[in-house]
Amino acid sequence: MTENIRLAEQIGVPICQDTGTISFYLMVGDKFSNLSMLPDILRHATKHATEAIPLRPNAVNPFTGKNSGDNIGESMPYIHWEIVEGNNLQITALPKGGGSENACALGMLEPGLGIKGIKKFVVDTVIDAGAKPCPPTILGVGIGGGADIAINLAKKALLRNIGSRHNESIVADLERELEELVNQTGIGPMGLGGDTTTLGVNVEYAHRHPASLPVAVMFQCWASRRASAKILFDGKVEYLSHRI
Repeated sequence: MTENIRLAEQIGVPICQDTGTISFYLMVGDKFSNLSMLPDILRHATKHATEAIPLRPNAVNPFTGKNSGDNIGESMPYIHWEIVEGNNLQITALPKGGGSENACALGMLEPGLGIKGIKKFVVDTVIDAGAKPCPPTILGVGIGGGADIAINLAKKALLRNIGSRHNESIVADLERELEELVNQTGIGPMGLGGDTTTLGVNVEYAHRHPASLPVAVMFQCWASRRASAKILFDGKVEYLSHRI
């Protein structure tokens, strides 16, 4: 894997042929200008990157099976908005491959199962996935809210750095325990066996309805491609994740 990364950087090609579907996570300052232009700008950027890098076209119409050829389509790229105070814009691009996406799972657990049930669901999901999501993976776990909220939390958890911990100790303890349990499954890199099945587990949560306990598990493959940049109010750009 490390040799693959070295060669990809040296040759200037993606580290995996599946460059995924693209989501953009925006933290938009409430005083940032021209917000209405951002969706078109991001669609243009996606199309340009598809041609220039190149990226594999992965936007397929679910009814006709037709591939758009440029990673542009209905709700593609997907844009997640978060309004914050200020006049800057932070953009994170998250390309996510089909193998890791296909292994994701949502469970609507009985509330009485509690934390023990959450742990079992996460570990069972990892075991069922086996080698499909290209381990060692990064796991995002979303707990609570509703079905859609849990899934969104789990995916957003993938944006956190490997090795980071939740700021609430009870959640951080769960992250550590889940990481240990998952690595005890023995699935290992690419499913070939070993004690490194996950590189990290990130948990986010929301308060839930008394009758519901949604739990979502999002897999990200070992490649874990992600890029972030901040656009300042004066038009200057700070690259937060990569050297330019």
